[in-house]
Amino acid sequence: MDDIFTVRHHETIGSTNNEARRLASEGAPHGTVIHADEQTAGRGRLTRHWFSPPGNLYLSVLLRTGTPPKRAGELSFLAAVGVAETVEALLPRKIRPMLKWPNDVLVNGAKIAGILLETQDDATILGIGLNVLEAPANASYKTTTIVANGGIASVDSARDILLASLGRHLAVWRADGFAPIRALWLDRSYPIAAAIRVNAHGESIQGAFAGLDQDGALLLDTPAGRQRVVAGDVTVDQPPV
Repeated sequence: MDDIFTVRHHETIGSTNNEARRLASEGAPHGTVIHADEQTAGRGRLTRHWFSPPGNLYLSVLLRTGTPPKRAGELSFLAAVGVAETVEALLPRKIRPMLKWPNDVLVNGAKIAGILLETQDDATILGIGLNVLEAPANASYKTTTIVANGGIASVDSARDILLASLGRHLAVWRADGFAPIRALWLDRSYPIAAAIRVNAHGESIQGAFAGLDQDGALLLDTPAGRQRVVAGDVTVDQPPV
């Protein structure tokens, strides 16, 4: 586990993100990690409930980077790369996780992890949930787990691999900016020109994936021209290759 992180473990907690935000408001230092065996009020993006039974990895990382608030969103992509590397390390060889904008981690088209980025005062909170043993059966999208794909992992080993990966990428991000993280994210995402649809603000926009803007916004080529999307849900019409 990376030396910058200090883990506070809970058997059961409402939400690791809520606890990290509370600690941030009390002045907890950079690198504080809240890890829980179970969440009773876990949540994902857009206030969605996050299935949180025992057997999976739930943690939140408190970061004080000293960078302008407008750069906080870059850390969501950094976290996605770190989670994807962790999943790949835990799965049999030749299974390569894919990233779907903005930060979903997929294995064979099924979601295996979720990331929730929030801010509290001058801190950024990275909330991460990874399906190790259990996946929700009633989700509106396909889900999967490490075990279902032939992987063998304990929750603690998954946590340690993840924190080591996050530590490496944080060092790169602080030294060299977003560009190398953006390149790593794109290397695991759908190919350029893949047909995708974005549901944003109640509107469905269809077009060809044109990469990421310099700040992580999705670029989409449509019949009306190139559009820049800063929030929404993506559906991939053309399977990644």
